[in-house]
Amino acid sequence: MAAAASRGTSRSAIAALPLLAGSAKAHPASAKAIGTYSPVKVDGRRKLGALEVSAIGLGVQNMSRTYQTTIPRRAEMHNIIRTAYDRGVTFFDAAEAYGPHEVERILGEAVAPFRNDVEIASKFGWNIDLETGERGPGLISRPAHIKLAVEGMLERLKTDRIDILYQHRVDPEVPIEDVAGAIADLRSEGKVLHWGLCEMGLDTLRRAHAALPVAAVQSEYSMIWRGPEEGPLQVCEELGIGFVPWSPLGVGFMTGAIDANTRFAPGDIRGAETRFSPENLPHNLALVELAREWGERKEATPGQIALAWLMAQKPWIVPIPGTTQMAHMLENSGAVDISFTGEELAELNRAVDAIEVKGQRLPDAVLAYSGVEAPLKEQ
Repeated sequence: MAAAASRGTSRSAIAALPLLAGSAKAHPASAKAIGTYSPVKVDGRRKLGALEVSAIGLGVQNMSRTYQTTIPRRAEMHNIIRTAYDRGVTFFDAAEAYGPHEVERILGEAVAPFRNDVEIASKFGWNIDLETGERGPGLISRPAHIKLAVEGMLERLKTDRIDILYQHRVDPEVPIEDVAGAIADLRSEGKVLHWGLCEMGLDTLRRAHAALPVAAVQSEYSMIWRGPEEGPLQVCEELGIGFVPWSPLGVGFMTGAIDANTRFAPGDIRGAETRFSPENLPHNLALVELAREWGERKEATPGQIALAWLMAQKPWIVPIPGTTQMAHMLENSGAVDISFTGEELAELNRAVDAIEVKGQRLPDAVLAYSGVEAPLKEQ
């Protein structure tokens, strides 16, 4: 049974929290300072292929709804996006499937005053009705459909181009070379500047890159799920492709918001993931305790340590933590201020390696139905 209190009063209250939430940065473990943290402006830029972006981005997936299907206030979502920009975050990640369609509208409205100073990512590939946004079964990446989908994106985002356009999922019915050809056409028209793939197989990635250079790959990657380390990161490094981790805080796990007594509300997808089951949580919380210990060393929160750890793995990794709360955005963006020496990173990596995560993520079928990302698969 989910607790009703907020994270500030009970870490068991995860059912009341949005996707990828984090607490506001304070002195380690000091919940009293929530709301008082004023981080320095995000510093540094990173490259995703030839596209330069801020070192950390903002995922806006849930700005039209939260885990609990409640609807955040639109004006506050605009405020979070604009404050992120004021802090130096310029990379914003959306998709036609988020909402569907509505998240792109929210992002377009928010960044309109400074559109030319930010980088917008969006995605196509799910079977989303071009007019109504109604979601149907399966995937669609037919070239003609891609081009129509992009027209809708441009209108909703209030822009004339998309900085990076991802194929959200590989459509087994359409050769990736045909998809690349459609993107090449859109690039020649100036409607798409760069492209990427999400959760593809490595053979597909190589073929896609050979047909048209890929700027970035997007996949789940965090301390609690490290699948990309077994192939994808190596191929990205070989081909000069950037990597964008979604759910870099492990669907909120690495913020310290979940404890051994946490139970999830009906409809919360984490309740179906065995890595968060009552029998596995106590073991897996060793990762959070590790991040908390490093937070004490670095005067940071566990979530900030988890994000800084990701960014420290490669200079072309750009995490996109998402949130619907201002304090969490401020904390997440503050992770760029945390650095590790070579010796510290080696020590932290050894400690992470020593913790074997028990349990699994959601099955592909459930992830696809819920509209949440699915794991990497060879295609």
